[in-house]
Amino acid sequence: MGNLTTAAPRLLFAVTTDLSYDQRMQRICGSLARAGYQVELVGWQRKSSLPLTQELYAQHRLRGWFQRGKLFYLEYNLRLLWYLLGQRADAWACADLDAALPTWARAWLGGQPFVYDAHELFTEVPEVVTRPRVQRLWQWVENFIVPRARLCYTVGPALARLFEQRHPGSAFAVVRNVPVSLVLGAECLVPGARFSLGTKHSAPGTEFTPPTLLYQGALNVGRGLAELLEAMPLVPARLVICGEGDLSAALRAQAARLGLLASGQVEFKGYVLPADLRQLTAQATVGIMLLENTGLSYYYSLANKFFDYVQAGIPQLCIAFPEYRALNAQHEVAALVPDLAPATLAAALARLLPGGQPGDYYQRLAENCRQAREEWNWQEEEKVLVGLYTQLLAAS
Repeated sequence: MGNLTTAAPRLLFAVTTDLSYDQRMQRICGSLARAGYQVELVGWQRKSSLPLTQELYAQHRLRGWFQRGKLFYLEYNLRLLWYLLGQRADAWACADLDAALPTWARAWLGGQPFVYDAHELFTEVPEVVTRPRVQRLWQWVENFIVPRARLCYTVGPALARLFEQRHPGSAFAVVRNVPVSLVLGAECLVPGARFSLGTKHSAPGTEFTPPTLLYQGALNVGRGLAELLEAMPLVPARLVICGEGDLSAALRAQAARLGLLASGQVEFKGYVLPADLRQLTAQATVGIMLLENTGLSYYYSLANKFFDYVQAGIPQLCIAFPEYRALNAQHEVAALVPDLAPATLAAALARLLPGGQPGDYYQRLAENCRQAREEWNWQEEEKVLVGLYTQLLAAS
């Protein structure tokens, strides 16, 4: 078929998410659409999916019977391939391995470039690394897909180096998962916020309002949430948890057992839309970015929430994995912890919040956040992204 002869090249991206909460893909597709490309993002319809909002790019959700497990992946891949066969594009891209095979097949059938966007090291996530047969299957997919991709990129330098070591001859660019820079006030509050977390500081003579810790992301194995809940009775702060996952029920039960729900010290908000999550983050005191070394994907990760907290101007409690150590050496924005022991977490938070209020150390990290966000933002990162697709299509 060859490339299409259209004024604006068409790009199609495939993911297994429901699109409403996938901030990385929203940024990528929005930037490429503003750069003049016709863009479509294809995802999956969940039972809890909200109506899609109007965007600069087209969106489509596939529908099916299964929502998780082996049957979900099988059904998703079959339905995705069937849908892609009816579409036309100048380049076909997938996010991670679970959408890779049908996307590559459609690109191969049409003679167009295939793009692999690795959001993580899929074969080393906790849900895969503990299941050898499943891991071998996904490793086969990676070994098949990566050498056939015309363009590969991932979220951080460490993962890029690891992919290149695994696949000699394949170059991985880096497009970091950083947020759009927003013009915020002195307290980094967003006007018109729909949620209230309480004030960051108590004015002299007013009733004490505890600071707020905020976790955003999946409630899955290896995120340090069980350890954080165990530490909370020792921490003079509230904890707000945004997201759901495999451990949702277990974490709520643990919080109830510790008396954290009845006291109001911990609140589970469930899924929160990206715009509302930005408002919540801007009102928080400390962000939480904890991971357990359950596989190379987490160990070499560069999570978007790290940058979200920086952009909101709030210091964070962060695990001392390589990428976060490197960034903290550039701009000290986080209190790094070597492990997830509850006593370690409580001690680090006590340093950030002596006496239950932000101290001098906290203020220094907050000022560093305000400086770092001028460098770590999507306006800078999208230049790399657009350049990659310009080169790809120019060479096609």
